[in-house]
Amino acid sequence: MNKSSSRARRHAKIRARMRNNDKPRLIVFKSVKYNYVQLFDDKTGKVIAASSDIKDNSKANKVDKAKNVGTDIAKKALEKNITEVAFDRNGYKYHGRVKSLADGAREGGLKF
Repeated sequence: MNKSSSRARRHAKIRARMRNNDKPRLIVFKSVKYNYVQLFDDKTGKVIAASSDIKDNSKANKVDKAKNVGTDIAKKALEKNITEVAFDRNGYKYHGRVKSLADGAREGGLKF
């Protein structure tokens, strides 16, 4: 089993658990260079808020930038009166950038 098939299997298990959830999903995507996050409402099928570290020109490492993305999305969610979300880590293992982003979102005031 290779890396992409393992991630696809984990992603399917995560999505199956979130199928009947009333809370918006906090979806994480990480590329080689950047971290992206979206707050998505499954009822309407629309993105509520989004954030990434593309415009972050600091010399910080990727884990620190991910934490900043988490606090930024939490701030945007709280402006729209959203406090509880379902964390969709998109099949990624919960460590490194994904864990840092989740910690930043929790510090920003989101609950999941």
